[in-house]
Amino acid sequence: MTTETPSRREQNKAATRESIIAAGLALAAERGVGGFTVEELADAAGVSRRTFFNYFGSVDEAIAAPTFGFLDTALRELADRPVDESLLDSALHVLTGLADNDLIAPMAQSFLLGVGHDPVTRFQLQAFDECAEKIATAIRSREPGLGALYVEALSASVIACGKAALEVWLAEREGDLSPSSLARLRALLREAITHLRAGFDVP
Repeated sequence: MTTETPSRREQNKAATRESIIAAGLALAAERGVGGFTVEELADAAGVSRRTFFNYFGSVDEAIAAPTFGFLDTALRELADRPVDESLLDSALHVLTGLADNDLIAPMAQSFLLGVGHDPVTRFQLQAFDECAEKIATAIRSREPGLGALYVEALSASVIACGKAALEVWLAEREGDLSPSSLARLRALLREAITHLRAGFDVP
């Protein structure tokens, strides 16, 4: 599967989006979610208020954006796995390969910031729901003959494992975003999928 090189315009748009997200995470870490305005976020990102709204509908959506980004990247990697490989084996390969702290750290920070803040949490749940739908589509494209219940149950189980890993990581590491803590999060994600692949048999 080949991937086209993004155009200069697409690269600039992606860079602007990332600068808004980074500024939002930094402000939220400093002041708390809800402790700043759209205008303050736009100023911190070096963009206009209008430009901000070209990318996001609210500050909460910008704070939750890394969850969408992480899951979208995982889905793209999943699509590149061999079609004759089981979905759970593919998921393990993808999670093992997502070792870039620049990718997992914003998602982890977004998750931490969203705890106790319902608007951000709703966007994150939306990201997981959309990811489950895309996983279901990927399963159907690989195995067209599978029943609807199997497809929906498997895709939902993969997402549930991801959520569980995040919850356990949060309980263990609280607000720690150090490299060792992020490595632990990746290990938990892989372990959760390993349990699912083994049918949750007790070791």
